[in-house]
Amino acid sequence: MTVKRTKVAIIGAGPSGLLLGRLLDLAGIDNIVLERQSEDYVLSRIRAGILEQTTVDLLHRAEAGDRLRQEGIPHHAVQLAFDYKSIPIGLSEHTNGKVVTAYGQTEVTRDLCDVRAASGATTIYQADDVELFDFDTDSPYVTYSKDGVSHRIDCDLIAGCDGYHGPSRAAVPKGAIKTYEKIYPFGWLGLLADTKPVATEVVYANTDRGFALCSMRSHTRSRYYIQCDVDDDVANWSDDAFWDELRRRLPPEMAEAMETGPSIEKSIAPLRSFVAEPMCFGRLLLAGDAAHVVPPTGAKGLNLAASDIHYLYDAMLSFFADKDASALPEYSRRALDRVWKTERFSWWLTTLTHRFTDDAFEQKMKEAELAYITTSDAGRKMVAENYVGLPL
Repeated sequence: MTVKRTKVAIIGAGPSGLLLGRLLDLAGIDNIVLERQSEDYVLSRIRAGILEQTTVDLLHRAEAGDRLRQEGIPHHAVQLAFDYKSIPIGLSEHTNGKVVTAYGQTEVTRDLCDVRAASGATTIYQADDVELFDFDTDSPYVTYSKDGVSHRIDCDLIAGCDGYHGPSRAAVPKGAIKTYEKIYPFGWLGLLADTKPVATEVVYANTDRGFALCSMRSHTRSRYYIQCDVDDDVANWSDDAFWDELRRRLPPEMAEAMETGPSIEKSIAPLRSFVAEPMCFGRLLLAGDAAHVVPPTGAKGLNLAASDIHYLYDAMLSFFADKDASALPEYSRRALDRVWKTERFSWWLTTLTHRFTDDAFEQKMKEAELAYITTSDAGRKMVAENYVGLPL
């Protein structure tokens, strides 16, 4: 078995792991990133495409925002459509100029991969059988295998950035962690296409046929979703069937203007809300989907992971510079405070925009809620400040 030594072992080379590694590199804190998949696989994953202002600022802080600055598309509003009528809610006007930016998670990951490679920092892809040990002591370590050879990394801290199904949270003793979960009784059928977006902002539509969402990855690439049965099969949906159903759920002027084309990717995703508490277990710190999952309705998954990294990086700086071990559990407290507020908004927006019961009273409450938030300055401000991202 080969043995290496680093200050921080980061499990997972998604955006959160790479962002943490980059910030640590810039601070002169040695780290190694371990990733189960190949780099090509990581860069092929299609995920969210709306970045909060705080995420954009953090990517620039990591010196990984050059392409984002050139290609990102600012959104100054979001549209809510009920009863086939769309109402815009201004973002910048209610948040002192803040916006969200359309820029795909795949592009964020690529930018972070590029700056990490240029720095010479170590990323180990296709690391199999990753296991975490002794993180309740001062001498944690990680083992893995690659190409049939066993390896060990001794470290001071372990960052679990390896997603919902990764080994980091699974390594925590069951009695030390509490989880909260809500499974929604529907899924999202999503389609990605090289077509002109139907709107310049994200559109959320609640109709008697179910929910629909229109978003963009660029001026020539669109991402659309429709609510479907969670047990549905993509094979049941031709491209034409998807486009036809999407049109039926949009205001008429949008449906008529929609440009269609062959799908690049099409998939069905279940929706869940999930939180694990705490996010710190001795020298193991969880971040991103390893600790929490939000439904995609509010475009918060990547953004919430980035806010975790903001707090985690601060905690690690205090730990290494000031020998402050109390900074580690404080990371969990700070991160969870924002996690629960973001979970609330994602749950609220999901409930408001989807139809999944036959309760007529509940639907009337949703319509009353929409009327309030679209006609009240306080309501519009609540939506805007949560959509652009709460302060860190």
